[in-house]
Amino acid sequence: MPLKYALVHEWLTPKATGGSEQVVREILNHVDADLYALIDFESSNPESYLYKRQIGTTFLQHFPFARNGVQKYLPLLPFAIEQLDLREYDVILSSSHAVAKGILTTPDQLHICYCHSPMRYAWDLTFDYLRHSKLGSGIPGWATRYVLHHLRLWDVISANRVDYFIANSQHTARRIWRCYRREATVIYPPVNIESFPLIPEKEDFYLTVSRLVSYKQVSLIIRAFNQMQKKLVVIGTGAEMTKIREIANSNIQILGWQPDAVVKKYMAHAKGFVYAACEDFGIALVEAQACGTPVIAYGVGGAQETVRDIREWGETGTGVLFGKQTEAALVEATETFEAYQSKFNPEYARSHASKFSRQIFAQRYLEFLHKCIEQKALNSIQS
Repeated sequence: MPLKYALVHEWLTPKATGGSEQVVREILNHVDADLYALIDFESSNPESYLYKRQIGTTFLQHFPFARNGVQKYLPLLPFAIEQLDLREYDVILSSSHAVAKGILTTPDQLHICYCHSPMRYAWDLTFDYLRHSKLGSGIPGWATRYVLHHLRLWDVISANRVDYFIANSQHTARRIWRCYRREATVIYPPVNIESFPLIPEKEDFYLTVSRLVSYKQVSLIIRAFNQMQKKLVVIGTGAEMTKIREIANSNIQILGWQPDAVVKKYMAHAKGFVYAACEDFGIALVEAQACGTPVIAYGVGGAQETVRDIREWGETGTGVLFGKQTEAALVEATETFEAYQSKFNPEYARSHASKFSRQIFAQRYLEFLHKCIEQKALNSIQS
């Protein structure tokens, strides 16, 4: 009898279209699995590949304003994910950056978690979250700290419900070990390389594409480019939009949200792609390289694994990394970038990006899945 699979993700909404959602899509391309999430507004979206698909959800689906994100119901997320009854399935696959890995399972089930990140606002970004949140100070601040404390406790406990962890980068694997003391196999997420045009001839502007939230450090990029008076295009939207518009000089063009076709056009024609956040993987950095566009990036986290600093790699270099999240460090990195600009080869960037293709992800993910299933069967026989 064939095994029955369930795939659990945090939330499925038109606004959630990042790397974790691409992982979900690619898994569903190769595994016949029933899909579950805390909330789902994609199966009713005619533009979504999930349109009219049956998707299991939790009680949060019916909460006010859930469509705009269930993060506002943060204390309820662990409780909600535990209400999904998946006992009929043999294999549980979770795609988790918050609570999806906390699904309840039985000893007879196999649970494999693709972890995009341990819950950032409960761990690495706790103090950043408190500093920028309306609930971060005074009496509400203490209540928020108490909630985050218990969220961390639940997060560690729920990690024990996972049989095998997959991490999206070596950086994430180290964070999984630090938070949960669990080993993780690294399988890089899929990037749709073929959909990004390789354009060797570049125009005289820099580009950043990002959600406009504090930890993405877009305001740092803008301040640095204000100093240099170099052309910068900013694509994205978020809570810091007003702040960013206020500090940007005339050399900076802020386009807000743009459809994929427009993003790809700017990404392919930019002389350089700029990124100042610490990312677990950083899919936009790979997408830029797929266009033959070299990268200037904060050299911590996933960027160390996806960008080749030209000072170290020579003619096969794909960008310049900087070591501190400061305006001075970014200005220096941009000056270095321009000194090496004639040495960047768009073909090498494209070739390097192809190592993170959908085909390679599918091959490695399926190999790992079958290996885990075989090990589970062997353990059952031996016991």
